[in-house]
Amino acid sequence: MRAARAVPAPETSRLPLLWVCTATAAAVLLHVVEVPAWVTITALGLVAWRLAAALGPARLPGGVVRVALGLLFIAAVFGQFHTLNGLVPGTALLMLMAAIKLLETRSRRDQYFVIGGALFLLLAACLYGQELAWVPLYLADALLCCSALAIVAYTPGSDDGNFQASAGAGLGTREAVTLAGRTLVYAVPLAILLFLFFPRLPGHFWGLTSGSSAVTGLGDTMTPGSITRLTASYDMAFRARFAGKPPPPDERYWRGPVLDEFDGATWKSGPQAPAEAQHLDCLSRPYRYRIDLEPTFQHWWLALDTVMGPPSVGIRYTDDYQLIAAYPVSQPVSYSAVSCTHARSLTPLSAAARLADTQLPQGRNPQSLALALRMRRRAGSDVAFVQAVLTFLRTGGFSYSLTPPPLGAEPIDDFLFHTRTGFCGHYASAFVDLMRAGGVPARVITGYLGGQRNPYDGTYIVRQADAHAWAEVWLEGRGWTRVDPTAVVEPERLYRGILDLLPSAVSVPERWVHAWPWLGAGLERWEALNGWWNDRVVGFNYRTQLDLLRKLGFRSPDLRDAGWAFAATLLAWLAWVSWQLGKGGGKPRPDRLGRAYAQLCRKLARVGLPRAPHQGPLAYAQAVIRFRPDLAARVGGLLELYAELRFGPISDRMHARSLQAFERAVARLSIRRPRAPRT
Repeated sequence: MRAARAVPAPETSRLPLLWVCTATAAAVLLHVVEVPAWVTITALGLVAWRLAAALGPARLPGGVVRVALGLLFIAAVFGQFHTLNGLVPGTALLMLMAAIKLLETRSRRDQYFVIGGALFLLLAACLYGQELAWVPLYLADALLCCSALAIVAYTPGSDDGNFQASAGAGLGTREAVTLAGRTLVYAVPLAILLFLFFPRLPGHFWGLTSGSSAVTGLGDTMTPGSITRLTASYDMAFRARFAGKPPPPDERYWRGPVLDEFDGATWKSGPQAPAEAQHLDCLSRPYRYRIDLEPTFQHWWLALDTVMGPPSVGIRYTDDYQLIAAYPVSQPVSYSAVSCTHARSLTPLSAAARLADTQLPQGRNPQSLALALRMRRRAGSDVAFVQAVLTFLRTGGFSYSLTPPPLGAEPIDDFLFHTRTGFCGHYASAFVDLMRAGGVPARVITGYLGGQRNPYDGTYIVRQADAHAWAEVWLEGRGWTRVDPTAVVEPERLYRGILDLLPSAVSVPERWVHAWPWLGAGLERWEALNGWWNDRVVGFNYRTQLDLLRKLGFRSPDLRDAGWAFAATLLAWLAWVSWQLGKGGGKPRPDRLGRAYAQLCRKLARVGLPRAPHQGPLAYAQAVIRFRPDLAARVGGLLELYAELRFGPISDRMHARSLQAFERAVARLSIRRPRAPRT
């Protein structure tokens, strides 16, 4: 006799495989922005291959093909990144390996491995982006993976791949999602305890950085003549929270890169020297504030002009009052600083610095050079020369626009004598060029101007649209002095943002947000909530953990105190979970088939036909027919169908149809007590 061929698992029980494939695809899609497109497409293609094989039209590859694919993908990832180490290369490799593993799922153990890979991909996504907007997506993916785990765990059968669908066993979609959700809810207190009290190490535990990205913002070069249209962005650059009264709007200059090298068309940053020799005298009240800086993928930190020193160890404070970090800002960073909006340098300008900040390229912009020399001869002093150039800009027919005409080979001459239309970069560049031509040390400063107060949390939001450029000149007795030539052409720029002056500079959706108060209020609420998330959750580090322990009564807390606090709260959580499980003890909630069977038994008990505890469905059917022969067709058939659904071999598709028919028949069943005979 020929042995019967074993039926493969994908055909006898497809529900677990569908859930595993869905969880894998969702985890892959979390990284669609970070990893190369070919990695995502390949991983999703392998998932589709596994589904096609389960549904019939495709065949799974053999072991040799899977090994060859694995080696090919390792080589491809190495060729893409030149390493297999790091967050992005490691994530790409994990995506491909999890998808290959999906091609060889034959048993429950294999499916556990694939779900574990999806969970690790979720963890990698959390390392990429920790913004509040991603949290609902992470929670949904965690629920999906846990639901898939429940489906696989409760599918009847053994680990050899022959999943025989035992009737009525297993979890449906609703039951699996409910179980996973309840389990995650039980885990929330433990997650909070781990977050608050698990001993943290100072610094970055993971030591991983995100991949390089390009964002709209400041750069270390500026070529105004090459820009014919400057589009303002509504994205947030940073938020600032002042300890006390903030500076007025016309003094909210946020210093960024300093541009002091000029080739006649482009300004760029030169080498920065340490600022140990610089001594500043604060001429205004000092402002104390905290900045939450969004990722810029640049080395500089922004500060209110002029910052009086570095905010933390490891940040370099240069001689031109910049804050330079050792690593690019690839994640949101928070820091505190002190600034004076008016300060005076007590250290004279060195001969080398004076030479560098008065240098101009030979033979470039000759008309501007001649104009500066004429104005310098008339002015006499440096201060009078500065005022003369500002008067020329104010009365010379210049206009402010984000869509200036293009400039020629000599951009400063073309701007001052022909187009006379531009934005802050044009005016700062032309002003510094004239100052240097007249022998006054000058440089271009880029950064931001202004900031809008959020009424919901009291912070000041500075957006990319607030980007600005101004000038600094060296005046004897004053030191480096801020001069904003744009302000003499468009004075309202000091008090109003670009969106107020030129609403058409942004896209239509951003214009709606700015124009419609209810949309703007909604955005402000969201930004306030996101700020709280960054401060309290993302910014929760070793120092803030020690502050929390101090508030709880620990004196001079350290890592050991955090460990004791975690152990105590962990015991409390275990006691709470035990109490919850004890409260819900007893018999587990029956499945759909069991609930329908219990309903049938209740209806029979109400007419005097209760089921004894020792009776199975077939014995119960015989007892019912013995006392009520008239119920043989209706009730006897239902009890036999229940026994077949619960204990007999039946395919998934037939089981689902028969279960629905059984539920409907029980719900419609109506039984009356027999009438007593007349005497």
